[in-house]
Amino acid sequence: MDMAIIEMLRGALGKVSGFIYPNELELQWSVLIVLYPYITGLVAGAFVLASLERVFDVKAIKPIYRLSLLVALAFLLVAPLPLNVHLGHPERGIEIFMTPHTSSAMAMFGFVYLWYLMVVLLMEVWLDYRKEIVEWSLSEKFWPKRLFYKVLTLGVTNISPRSLEIDDKLGRILTVVGLPSALLLHGYVGFIFGSIKANPWWSTPLMPVIFIFSAMASGIAGVMLVYMLACWARNVKIDMPCLDTIGKFLLTAIIVAFSLEMLESLQTVYEAEEHFDIISLLVEGKLFVSMILIQIIMGSITPIFLLGTVQLVELPEKARKIFYALAGTLALIGILAMRWNVVIGGQFFSKSFLGFTTYKMELAGREGLLSAIGLGILPLFILAALLYLLPPWEKTKESI
Repeated sequence: MDMAIIEMLRGALGKVSGFIYPNELELQWSVLIVLYPYITGLVAGAFVLASLERVFDVKAIKPIYRLSLLVALAFLLVAPLPLNVHLGHPERGIEIFMTPHTSSAMAMFGFVYLWYLMVVLLMEVWLDYRKEIVEWSLSEKFWPKRLFYKVLTLGVTNISPRSLEIDDKLGRILTVVGLPSALLLHGYVGFIFGSIKANPWWSTPLMPVIFIFSAMASGIAGVMLVYMLACWARNVKIDMPCLDTIGKFLLTAIIVAFSLEMLESLQTVYEAEEHFDIISLLVEGKLFVSMILIQIIMGSITPIFLLGTVQLVELPEKARKIFYALAGTLALIGILAMRWNVVIGGQFFSKSFLGFTTYKMELAGREGLLSAIGLGILPLFILAALLYLLPPWEKTKESI
């Protein structure tokens, strides 16, 4: 036997238990594929929150409407990067547009992504900011910014009341179109997993729905935390009716997502098919911390308790802020753990149903921890730049 194969098998013995097939020694999907649905989920959830004001006329969240759009845009710009970095030849990623293959669910992401980015989100941000962009292109003293705004006007400088009324109508139409587009963008990610029948951990029709509602929870929590942090950094008072309303929607999204996850788990337990024993061993062993402790207890039950307490008990404003910040942070951690358990955990057990492998994350490297952290925080830097160039704040500010 070739010495390279012998060494590979020796190294595998330390991370394999039971019987697995030879092609399952290495996990095919790494932490970057965990990051990919997490980022797209934040996009979808942030846009859904923005649509509540424009489509469903929830006036209380008007202060964060523009902020939600910018959060969605910042994360959407980074959404395909984890996939590209994961590819062995990332320069070939453009080929899904050059040689479309409609029978490939993964390739269709490119078209859904382009539609949502170029047609829906960018157009909606531009229409919503067009009046200010024209004004800034004339009044900005710093010439690079003034030039940037002049380019952004696209040569359209008419800001008459009739023109702005048309902008508002077009923006509402785009929001109505963008709402199902945002859900499609992330629901398709759940479809990718749910359609893989060879893996019983993923193969469930509830997977796209679970991904959508957990995305809504993560996006709402993300926008809420950004809003609270921005108010603190700018030394302005938080709009508590707005924050309370966001908290209610966050509570609803977490409850629905958690209920669907538990329903899917109960169905697996009730059916008790041939894969049930291996999955139960996986949950009780390798995934006990990430699933039971982090995803369920810390990331779902605790935020529900905190947000539910705010709804049932009259707490002072400061206490409510602490509860909201803690619940939002734990929800984001829990949803990230859910993505980890689905993507990585679903690859732990062998298709033989007789053994487990494991996943050892590199520190550096193309698909290592540092790469994932870099891609994870990159949207925050893009968001900071967007907030500088396109400030979403109201002109009147109230000190804390």
